[in-house]
Amino acid sequence: MEDLFSLSKQQLRLLTRSYKRKFIKNDPFTARMTILLGERGIGKSTSIAQYLDALLFQGLSENDILYLPADHFALGARPLYEIAEMFSLLGGKVICFDEIHKYLNWSQELKSIYDSFPRLKVIASGSSALIVQKGSHDLSRRAIVRKMYGFSFREYLEFKTQFSFPSYTLEDIIENHHQLAYYCIDQLHQKSESTILALFYQYLKTGYYPYFAECANEEEFYSKLEQSAHATIEVDIQSVYPSITGTSIKKIIKLLSILAQQVPFQPKMNKLIEVLDSTDERTLKLYLTYLQDAGLIKTLSREGKGLSVLEKPEKIFFNNTNQVYGFGANKTEIGTIRETYFLNALSAVHSVYYSLQGDFVAKDCTFEVGGKNKKFTQIKNASKSYLVVDNVEVGMGRKIPLWLFGFLY
Repeated sequence: MEDLFSLSKQQLRLLTRSYKRKFIKNDPFTARMTILLGERGIGKSTSIAQYLDALLFQGLSENDILYLPADHFALGARPLYEIAEMFSLLGGKVICFDEIHKYLNWSQELKSIYDSFPRLKVIASGSSALIVQKGSHDLSRRAIVRKMYGFSFREYLEFKTQFSFPSYTLEDIIENHHQLAYYCIDQLHQKSESTILALFYQYLKTGYYPYFAECANEEEFYSKLEQSAHATIEVDIQSVYPSITGTSIKKIIKLLSILAQQVPFQPKMNKLIEVLDSTDERTLKLYLTYLQDAGLIKTLSREGKGLSVLEKPEKIFFNNTNQVYGFGANKTEIGTIRETYFLNALSAVHSVYYSLQGDFVAKDCTFEVGGKNKKFTQIKNASKSYLVVDNVEVGMGRKIPLWLFGFLY
């Protein structure tokens, strides 16, 4: 175990960062077993490291904590159960397996650890919602599943200005957006020479993934983003579904490249099947499901329906605006950016659906997204309808500034 304790301490030293996100401040690991999900690069490992570091200030020792990347060669062929057993016998309190989806039979191992060592707190992380669906052993009665997202615009502002900004509910924003916008702008003016819109447009390009702070320029950031997307498909998806062939992986990559030129995309399944040389619609829908669960795309369905092997999505978006700029920068349209941002921000806290009258429906409200001169024409007959407008700092009435929805978390 000595080598594993050494690895744990080394990894935690490398991962610890000063800025703590709202997610970690709210202590998401209160359960005896927590599975933390989220796409690559959004800061899962850093958040776990910050939580474990905080435990040291609460009285735990370094030997009470064990943090292990599940695919690290130091683990060798040792089963996770045996590691947990020895750790527990040595008096260990909290054990974490990062990137658990890369470990074969992970769900069986976690179930056995949970059942056998009741005094041990277990944390596991994975880069995709795929791992929960694929897990062969029922963890629903044992584990709490937490979903983590990239930086919200609010968090980006905090990171850039070192000033704390509050988050708001959707109801807060709808009912009090005028006052909330003025408050945020006034606070920003005290801490930064930049305007709210200038920082917002920076965020749209490079602010969603915390690793932007480690990149020298946009080119380096987008290169890292593309590498991450390939790793998600070629490593993460294949780790969860080892039976997927190399040919299928190539088709999934090709599908993503097709979407990059057309998002937001209203899918014509027959044409996609023809281009991908796939033989059936079911397989294509599975590919779309893999990409969505891996955090590379978002699909929009009508209310009451969800993407499954039986349903065709009404519309397909990239997951966030950084991807739109990075994967299709030469064909980026401002309307696509606006809609992608709004969907990404709102879907982190609410279910969002396709709207026949406006762009989106959430919590019985219809939203139409556009520029500052956008009119209510398209949603004039929709009850509880709102315009979400870009290029304005402060809205009025049922016209709400787009940037403010970045304060939902």
